[in-house]
Amino acid sequence: MPIRVRRTRGARTSRITLAATAAALLTSLVVPSGAARATADAPAARESQPVHSYDRAVRESVWVDTGLDGDRDGRTDRVAVDIVRPREPAAAGRKIPVVMDASPYYSCCGRGNESQKKTYDPDGNPVRFPLYYDNYFVPRGYAFVAVDLAGTSRSDGCDDVGGRSDVRSAKAVVDWLNGRARGYTTRTGGERARATGWSTGDVGMIGKSWDGTIANGVAATGVEGLKTIVPIGAISSWYDYFHSQGAPLYNANPSWLSDYVNSPEAHGRCGAVQERITAGTPYSGDWTPAWGERNHVPDASRVKASVFVVHGQQDLNVRANQFGQWWDALAARGVERKIWLSQTGHVDPFDFRRADWVRTLHRWFDHYLLGYDNGIDREPMADVERVPDRWSTDRVWPPRAAAPTTLRPGTGAAPGVGTLTAGRAPAGATETFTDDPALGETDWAAAIDRPTPAKAGFVTVPLRRELRLSGPSTVTVTATPSTTSAHLSAVLVDLGPDTIRDYAAPGEGISTLAERTCWGASTAGDSACFKETRARTANVQYTVVSRGWADLGTWADPRAERPLTPGRAYPFTLRLASTDHVVPAGHRLALIIGGTDRDLLDPPSTTPTVTLDLARSSARLPLVGGAEAFAAATAGAPSAARATPDAPLLHGVAGPRATRPLPEGAAR
Repeated sequence: MPIRVRRTRGARTSRITLAATAAALLTSLVVPSGAARATADAPAARESQPVHSYDRAVRESVWVDTGLDGDRDGRTDRVAVDIVRPREPAAAGRKIPVVMDASPYYSCCGRGNESQKKTYDPDGNPVRFPLYYDNYFVPRGYAFVAVDLAGTSRSDGCDDVGGRSDVRSAKAVVDWLNGRARGYTTRTGGERARATGWSTGDVGMIGKSWDGTIANGVAATGVEGLKTIVPIGAISSWYDYFHSQGAPLYNANPSWLSDYVNSPEAHGRCGAVQERITAGTPYSGDWTPAWGERNHVPDASRVKASVFVVHGQQDLNVRANQFGQWWDALAARGVERKIWLSQTGHVDPFDFRRADWVRTLHRWFDHYLLGYDNGIDREPMADVERVPDRWSTDRVWPPRAAAPTTLRPGTGAAPGVGTLTAGRAPAGATETFTDDPALGETDWAAAIDRPTPAKAGFVTVPLRRELRLSGPSTVTVTATPSTTSAHLSAVLVDLGPDTIRDYAAPGEGISTLAERTCWGASTAGDSACFKETRARTANVQYTVVSRGWADLGTWADPRAERPLTPGRAYPFTLRLASTDHVVPAGHRLALIIGGTDRDLLDPPSTTPTVTLDLARSSARLPLVGGAEAFAAATAGAPSAARATPDAPLLHGVAGPRATRPLPEGAAR
């Protein structure tokens, strides 16, 4: 078990000495509760052991030449690479693999739940490496490499927010570890540094948010030597971070992020780069070559590494569509992969499932970087959090029984309170709503059983059996706007009581505690002890299952917005994010269609009233068991309850807080 360091009210930090902590950790393994134990009939799987000294590890900095001149100063950019590796293997003539986290945040913002930054001694030598990867894996025979992206911290160049320079910053380091790129002992000098004497060249990239996005991008180059990536809450397409089918999700431009993460000295040299980013990524939502450069999904066919995806289904920063489209592209190309889906927002698994995560990641890297046959590649592909801290598994994800199933909206007993069934609405049936930017999905869901002008809601009867959705959904509408612009939102909601992680609260589903646990070896300047967390929960009467947003003006061309003709009907299909959710028996499933989703979608330039032609509208949902499962879940149930003016409001989590792309999200 991990060593626990407790704090008491008013007390100073624990007096456990670092030496005792390090010694104990070097002779122990993290064994989560419930972990399988070896028996005579089932011997323990081979795994790396903490046999090397962390205190005596080699700590060094190298500057790797990217081959680019992003800041146009007349020389190619070098990125700073901080390395910690065990001393013993090199002394014995043995080479070791690398765990690598390439990030723009090591200096500006920090990494992890405690916002740790790199630290250095007076001579510039690395002392602290953020997170636990170094503390845990270096004693087990791995090197840990922390790369400052171009323009950030101690690197040359300019950060270009997911563009060529970002990806090349990390790819060049993989090449250097394999002897294909040049590294130097200083930022400007000519003395060469080589890794081939200690590195096998096998690399596993890991990181949350922007860091994980870089891992996706490097994998999409097909670079040799990259054996696995572990993207956590990561972006697969930067366009889809800032827009959704033409609709702006943030009143911001990627250049703002570049300005935020660039080092102080880079600010003076990178203005032209930021101007190019602004010009190439218009707020209008039109697709440009700059967005294509920042889209890794089409290059999934080049991925040679295995991929372990981790994502929060309620992540409203790096939204769930990011993992879904990447996962589907990898699956279509047969990439070896694994996935964890939590109920959290933008949270690292170290902070929502710590012991199981460390054990699983350990086995994952042992298998793909050390070649140990520990069986992890034959275990279930997916872990899905069903209720806080309770998980289920699937051999394949989405499960093979999941099938796109068409459900259709229909009129109900009151305007805006309709039905959701397998039957088509009669010709001429319509519902109407007026965009209200002051309202969003939580307001719509709370008023699902009452006529309200800002949404059209469609609800199944109470289910006789549970119904599972697993995968992406689409909602097709025929919409007639009253003005020249209109944005659409489509939301799937589980109506019924539940206890969920409170993803809209600070912590996005976790609470941080004072108690610390230790995961690896420590030094005086780099502790392996981190604050524990627990699930932060909320009792709710509805749960948002999936979301999608779009600009109706892209109906004819998804790459460009066009003015709408008031009074004209437009066919349009919204893409909803991948999800995995079980609607329990007794609950109802709702489809809500509205305009601006407050704090998640920017409003259009006008205030349209939109009329939906229900006979030409439908939803295709990934139901496990398909149409037969839906028929069984709704068979014999009474008609949908009639809405009444005094129907009680439902209550869920608080609405999303106003957001914009902050380093805490896109970066951390």
